[in-house]
Amino acid sequence: MSIFAVVTFGVAVLLAVPLGASPLANRKVSNQSNSLGPLTFRADGTFQISIFEDLHFGENAWDQWGPQQDINSVKVINKILDKESPGLVVLNGDLITGENGFLENSTVYVDQIVGPLVTRNLTWASTYGNHDYDFNISGDAILERERSWGNSRTSPMVSGPDAGVSNYYLPVYDHGCVNEYSCRPRLILWFFDSRGGFKYQQKDASGNRVGQPNWVDTSVVDWFNQASSGLTKRYRKTIPSLGFVHIPPFASYALQDAGVDPNKEPGINDDLQLAPQAQGWCRDGRNDGTCTYGAQDTKFMQAISHTKGLMALFSGHDHGDTWCYKWDRLLPDMDVTPVNNISLCFGQHTGYGGYGNWERGARQVKVSKKGLAKFEADSWIRLESGTVDERLDDVLPDL
Repeated sequence: MSIFAVVTFGVAVLLAVPLGASPLANRKVSNQSNSLGPLTFRADGTFQISIFEDLHFGENAWDQWGPQQDINSVKVINKILDKESPGLVVLNGDLITGENGFLENSTVYVDQIVGPLVTRNLTWASTYGNHDYDFNISGDAILERERSWGNSRTSPMVSGPDAGVSNYYLPVYDHGCVNEYSCRPRLILWFFDSRGGFKYQQKDASGNRVGQPNWVDTSVVDWFNQASSGLTKRYRKTIPSLGFVHIPPFASYALQDAGVDPNKEPGINDDLQLAPQAQGWCRDGRNDGTCTYGAQDTKFMQAISHTKGLMALFSGHDHGDTWCYKWDRLLPDMDVTPVNNISLCFGQHTGYGGYGNWERGARQVKVSKKGLAKFEADSWIRLESGTVDERLDDVLPDL
């Protein structure tokens, strides 16, 4: 058995919220957003997640083509949610094509994205991607817009100028839990900000936008290690967990380079080579076009591959990849040897913005209390057509 079985892997409702957004001066540190109750399993002992990624709203906003892509993307979300009934929706990065946005209204696209979720009274959690950071938009601004809606659970837990915004965790409790402080979590969901893109409202001496590092910062890794250890100590057990980050770690690149077998790791493998964290940076911190990979995500890879119970990490960013691969060995050109055999997975390009003509869709992840006892979960990809990608019926090995 694997931790993943079946790996076949409208109209938006708008509320009156002010146009535009400004970076948050103070971030609320919490593991629950607004007045939402805790995430819980269904009465049948299952919990399902729908992952929408690379939506790229707001692309080419000045012509007819761009707004039509946003309409098409909303249709994708609606079609998938007509077939699936998740307990949580994850917006896994690149919600908006920030470089096409205007300062005055660059975050208004959040309303279109979450409209289908609000209509169905679904709750969601986000990570932010490289296109969510640019001169006229920031993760802080998107977060502020998200939290004007009561269903958002995106709630940063790490502060600091280099941390990014979407770093936090969400516990999932037994059915019937109404107070998180009196319940024990069955599952932990980790969200990481891989940053990238450009810094908000900053230009260099030549008038060019200032690039932002494209990896999970070491301060976030330190927080993750401490928080994960703290949860294990508090509950005196290893709690099964899943992770989400927009840009994949370099280990995904190395696994792809070693060879993605369509019989063992089925799915699309068209982005060759994929674009990992720290791509284009030098080891000394330069980003001047002279280096291909700076290895700044090594600490992050060490953490995710040595955390007991962390079953899988889900990424987007590379629109032409949808495979899952168990990272169970030391890979060439790497010095991180995994311990927990974590599976590194891609979803499916959801939005009509962004590059590529692959059929749109969204990866689904479903866990059960019985399966989690063996650190197992099921996953499949629901396509815009309403079908499940029949190629992705592989089962990934246990941890």
